[in-house]
Amino acid sequence: MPRERASKVALVMVGLLFLAAIYPLVAFHLEERVQMMLGVYATRGVFLLLAVRNPSANRSLIAFAAWSSVAHAGIMAVQAVGDMGERMHLLSGVVLFGIVVLALIVLAPAKLPVAAEAR
Repeated sequence: MPRERASKVALVMVGLLFLAAIYPLVAFHLEERVQMMLGVYATRGVFLLLAVRNPSANRSLIAFAAWSSVAHAGIMAVQAVGDMGERMHLLSGVVLFGIVVLALIVLAPAKLPVAAEAR
C-alpha cells in the first residue's frame, strides 16, 4: 500500500510538472518547435494525472512517459557536449528528466494479475 501511494504521489507531481508546460506555451512567443514540444509535454501531464486513478491499468502510459524522458535526457546530454553556451541549461534538464525517470520507473505500479486484466 505505501508503494502504491508513493506511485500516485509521483504521478501527480510529474503530471503537474509536465502540465506546467502550458504556462510558457501561452505566456511567451516561442519557436514553433519549442511550442510543439511543450504541447506534447502538457498533454502527457494531463494523461499522467488521469492515470493516478488506476496506475496498474496505465502501466504502458507510465512506461512511455519514463522512457521518452530517457530519450529526451539523452539527446539533451549529447547537445550539452557540443553547445557551450547552453551547457548548464541542458545539463540541468538532464538532471530534471533523470529525477522524473527514477520516480516513474522505481515507483512503477505492479502488473495486474492475468485474471484482472481480462475484465
